[in-house]
Amino acid sequence: MKGSSFQLFVFGDMAVETFRWNDKRERVVKASRDITINSKKVIFQVHRISKNNKDEVLDKAVKDLASVTEQHVSRLVKELQGTDFWKLRRAYSPGVQEYVEAATLCNFCKNGTLLILDEINATLLPLSDPSLQPLQINILDYLLGLADLTGELMRLAIGRISDGELEYAEKICRFVRDIYRELTLLAPHMDDNTDMKTKMDTMLQSIMKIENACFSVHVRGSEYVQLPGSSDPSYLLLGMPDREI
Repeated sequence: MKGSSFQLFVFGDMAVETFRWNDKRERVVKASRDITINSKKVIFQVHRISKNNKDEVLDKAVKDLASVTEQHVSRLVKELQGTDFWKLRRAYSPGVQEYVEAATLCNFCKNGTLLILDEINATLLPLSDPSLQPLQINILDYLLGLADLTGELMRLAIGRISDGELEYAEKICRFVRDIYRELTLLAPHMDDNTDMKTKMDTMLQSIMKIENACFSVHVRGSEYVQLPGSSDPSYLLLGMPDREI
């Protein structure tokens, strides 16, 4: 009987810990989902940019991003600070990647520069209890978010060309090329990550679409702009030297 009581005690304690872990995981998944939804709203806000409303739209996007940080990212931080948060990475990774995408998009449109990982993680530190290990975004989630950023920049560039801002679209093109070139140096060291391989292919397609759209304006005039997804094969090759425009 004593042995049976001991077994019930041990397995009962394990069941409680399992329940707590599963409950935490569900809360982390919910926080990640909310981060994803609201980060997408920030991205949609950025795409409202036009020649006449850039400052207004970006100011609102930055404020919306701050709200995502304060309301939703803070929940994730509180759930994971002081724990082995890497064990739950699959539960929160989608939200973190979307947040990185929104944050880097806002920063590029506002400042014309790349928001680096250390800068993003610095914004998370005030959300943590100083006595506990803080949640920090890892390099893989940052790079995956950065890869997705290039797709949004492609859409932004096409929109700017349609609005007559060819110079801005060319600036975006150079920026996306730089990201791609840097990631090609890192990708070989990430052979076990199929997500990055897929995103690298998509990134190259985004660059080619921007280049083709810019080139079409120069060659055929501003009346014609090649739309994304066209079957027109007359792309500039990524490996060719940048054209002086």
